[in-house]
Amino acid sequence: MNILLIGSGGREHAFAWKIKQSTHCEKLWIAPGNAGTQALGENIDLSANDFEGIKHFCITNDIHLLVVGPEEPLVKGLRDFLALDPKTASLPIVGPGKAGAQLEGSKDFSKAFMNQYGIPTASHATFTQASLQEGIAYLKTQKLPIVLKADGLAAGKGVLICNSHEEAEKSFKDMLVGQKFGEASTKVVIETFLKGIELSVFVATDGESYKILPEAKDYKRIGEMDTGPNTGGMGAISPVPFADQAFMEKVEEKVIKPTVLGLKNSGIDFRGFLFIGLMNMDGEPFVIEYNVRMGDPETQAVLPRIESDFVSLLSAIADKKLRDYNLKTTATKTATVVMVAGGYPEAYEKGKVISGLEKDTLKQAITFHAGTKTRHPEAIVTNGGRVLGITGLGNTIEDAIKHAYERVNQINWEKVNYRKDIGQDILHLSD
Repeated sequence: MNILLIGSGGREHAFAWKIKQSTHCEKLWIAPGNAGTQALGENIDLSANDFEGIKHFCITNDIHLLVVGPEEPLVKGLRDFLALDPKTASLPIVGPGKAGAQLEGSKDFSKAFMNQYGIPTASHATFTQASLQEGIAYLKTQKLPIVLKADGLAAGKGVLICNSHEEAEKSFKDMLVGQKFGEASTKVVIETFLKGIELSVFVATDGESYKILPEAKDYKRIGEMDTGPNTGGMGAISPVPFADQAFMEKVEEKVIKPTVLGLKNSGIDFRGFLFIGLMNMDGEPFVIEYNVRMGDPETQAVLPRIESDFVSLLSAIADKKLRDYNLKTTATKTATVVMVAGGYPEAYEKGKVISGLEKDTLKQAITFHAGTKTRHPEAIVTNGGRVLGITGLGNTIEDAIKHAYERVNQINWEKVNYRKDIGQDILHLSD
């Protein structure tokens, strides 16, 4: 099978790593890829949003399966675009069309969807610049803290948690009037703050059937003890001890089943991954948000726990044959630590030479590349905010964390930064 994988982050390196383990993969291309993916397949100089280029490549290289990693091309309608050309209309694709991608592309749409299908979530209201004063009045009625969400895509940074009404009003104005998140904040959703423990649940679906993948807990804030601004993700742990059978049964009945059925009843042929951000509130699941692809860095923690053939899973999603797929997972525990550029998530420099990558001898750790590129002759340099994701494996979460940091400590570059407390809250919970 000839496979084209779209994306360049740690998620895509993890996908490529898992795809190459399958006997069903004959040739793998990654567009545009990174310094890590080039060891697993052939990197192609194509942007994830170059729809014409992607279509031409699929036709000329006899692609049998297209796997879309990031959300932006899905929200912009890559699947719909390819469906318009007879030469690519029947191409199996992992990733929803524009209609399904609205679950992530519009917080307002996803909230309306949850309301329509009775899926538990926080109370909320949506405002635009035209309803600014109504929004300010609504803010004043809300209990603290107050959650503000940019309606559109904001690279994982469009959520603000405000601890005073004054801060909330200023941030609300910054988002709507000052366009703090650009076009993404032309609408802003004000939400009640959900207090509990977060986790991420991943579901593969072909629009009819679904399979629940291993869950994870991620760490969004830049600083230890969950301090500082939100990032795209600083680490992840899988499995999550409090996501026991009783809780996951509630998640399936109250969230997953009505979501998949709601998509079908809405006439949305959703073939891809649903990443459901949940809050466990006293044993009850509430949806924080939907994403329409696998998470990053959660993918780096989840995929090593899947034993069954990954390309078979991807094909079953694309071909609507998921009912027949037997998902097998392992009891192995995983911990992913993200190493980032100094200054991230604000301004940061690129082009810093990374040392220590060649010391990759630890059997219980996997190095996933994200923001990296090769600079000739041999150097690998930083090329983004989140640079590497180091996944430790172990029989216990404690072992997995230990192995991850052993590998992290072998790697360095100028102004490297990473959280030193990934998974510590999980260990305390376990205790």
